[in-house]
Amino acid sequence: MKKRKNNFNLIILLISALLITWGCNKKEQPVSTTPHHVTAIKVTPPVQTQQSTANVSVKSSPSHDFTNRKDPFKPFVIAKTQPEIKKTSSRTAQLLPIQSYEVEKFKIAGIIVGLKENRALVIDPSGKGYVVKQGMLIGDNDGRITKITATMIEVLENYRDDNGHSKSRTVKLTLPQKK
Repeated sequence: MKKRKNNFNLIILLISALLITWGCNKKEQPVSTTPHHVTAIKVTPPVQTQQSTANVSVKSSPSHDFTNRKDPFKPFVIAKTQPEIKKTSSRTAQLLPIQSYEVEKFKIAGIIVGLKENRALVIDPSGKGYVVKQGMLIGDNDGRITKITATMIEVLENYRDDNGHSKSRTVKLTLPQKK
């Protein structure tokens, strides 16, 4: 029974392959480019007559005046540009709270002597503490810490006197001695 079924499938496969190849061998006749005879094309008049655009007057659209209208692309809040602050002294810039007091009013609470650089803990007159190192700004006269030793801090202040001459002075803050 199985053999008959296989033979039947084989016969169907051969017949379908034969039909496919027989259909592909059909030769088409070439299309000639020269016309055998030309037929006249009859133009029928249009059902509705076309109006000429020359006779129709075109009315211009009404013009709109947008001068009193709000621009939808402008932001609601306009950022005001602040004038640049010239840094002449620390008093006008108010950069850090440590720069708002005189250098002499700071107290040294402790000094840490390290391998890389020394640091110190200074306390301002309001009681707030700051850890400072060499090169930081301190005081209201543009004071810069130049040296920190085991017992003191040296601050170099550059300021202008009453005549407008620039002067510099060195202020030394010492660590209080233990009792």
